[in-house]
Amino acid sequence: METLFRKALGDTPKIRVLEFLIEGRELDYSISDIAEGAEIGRTTLFRIFDDLLKTKIIMPTRQIGNAKLYKLNIDNGFVRKLIELFDEIIMPKKKVVA
Repeated sequence: METLFRKALGDTPKIRVLEFLIEGRELDYSISDIAEGAEIGRTTLFRIFDDLLKTKIIMPTRQIGNAKLYKLNIDNGFVRKLIELFDEIIMPKKKVVA
């Protein structure tokens, strides 16, 4: 399903990852969780993962066993602007009227 966020910014793997992490910004995720939630393959995620870390869009949070967990870096100014855009424009569209 193409979302308004993807329509506005393009339906790329990086946008899918950002959308998934913005929606669940309070939580941290394993690489497998991110790939599944963003509806992309792990191989595709690995291709963009280093860029997301180097630009500090995501950050490692903790390790559980062999799995490292990551979350959206809400202290990054670019990420804060994306969250504002998402919350002001995208979230109101998702409200369901009963």
